[in-house]
Amino acid sequence: MGSLSCLLMVILPLFYTVAFACSNGVCSRLLDECSSDGDCSAGLYCSSCPFGFIGSRCVRSSITDQFKLINNSLPFNKYAFLTTHNAYAIDGEPSHTGVPRVTFTNQEDSVTQQLNNGVRGLMLDTYDFDGEVWLCHSFGGECHDFTAFEPAIDTLKEIEAFLSANPTEIITIILEDYVQAPNGLTKVFTNAGLMKYWFPLSRMPRNGQDWPLVSDMVAQNQRLLVFTSIKSKEQSEGIAYQWNFMVENQYGDGGRKSGICPNRGESSPLDDKSKSLVLVNYFRTTPLKLITCEDYSGDLINMLNTCYGAAGNRWANFVAVDYYKRSEGGGSFQAVDTLNGKLICGCDDVHTCVPGSTSQACSKK
Repeated sequence: MGSLSCLLMVILPLFYTVAFACSNGVCSRLLDECSSDGDCSAGLYCSSCPFGFIGSRCVRSSITDQFKLINNSLPFNKYAFLTTHNAYAIDGEPSHTGVPRVTFTNQEDSVTQQLNNGVRGLMLDTYDFDGEVWLCHSFGGECHDFTAFEPAIDTLKEIEAFLSANPTEIITIILEDYVQAPNGLTKVFTNAGLMKYWFPLSRMPRNGQDWPLVSDMVAQNQRLLVFTSIKSKEQSEGIAYQWNFMVENQYGDGGRKSGICPNRGESSPLDDKSKSLVLVNYFRTTPLKLITCEDYSGDLINMLNTCYGAAGNRWANFVAVDYYKRSEGGGSFQAVDTLNGKLICGCDDVHTCVPGSTSQACSKK
């Protein structure tokens, strides 16, 4: 056997061992170069960001579970949650109408994947369409076969399956609601099996008080919060009118202007402390997937700080983004870690909170 053959016999097994180890997630760390998701450690995936770095690198793909890491014994409004804008408008979602879809998308993952990666707030647009409630972009204020994504019950059943499999998790659904059919939302939530998780309107604080403890919400299995944009549905269906409980900044490009954080038109001013929840939108009016990764670096953190001041020194509870995994490293996941650090213990990152603490206690990490 020649010397080259001998050398290959030594080198090749080492190569395959390294490749196999990488594919099992023990090689590349945050921002290391990669060629596939298998090269990246747990909680990371291999992604490109043409305006942020050359080639592909390992970036974050999942949230830090603040309940498991620190506690779930604070009021619901003392935590922050990653929220996906137009969570249903997913790349590659097949047409369910038989007509090719002609509209934009806002996410890459299925709703189930979003939830598995730690998303806990879902923004959904609901419409009457074809005798049912559908998730849809509008054209001329209506849902059409070329802008429709899927019947709402399909997505709601994904949410039910997640809540059933994860009995300590809480999900918030924020509806841009155009359903006019009498009790249309109640029917579709009932048919999806979600009413057993419903957080009742009667328990929602209206005058700026704290929300119930997360641990109590879990113990009582009241783990689904639903808000609608139609005020009359509080009376007709018992569904919370979003802006009775939450303040929200301007969405789209108007919410991305450096140094200012104006409220959305339907919302009270951000510093209205009679509303206990704060929602910060940070996404473009027209989603641009390739450059979204650059948006969720320092600019997002800066906006959260700006909105903190605008909201009367209150940190956001919900951060709504497009293409939530796109980043130059930590992205929207790191932003939520920062918020939970601020909310739970007054630290700059949830990982520096003292585990189990409910006080202003930071470790030296």
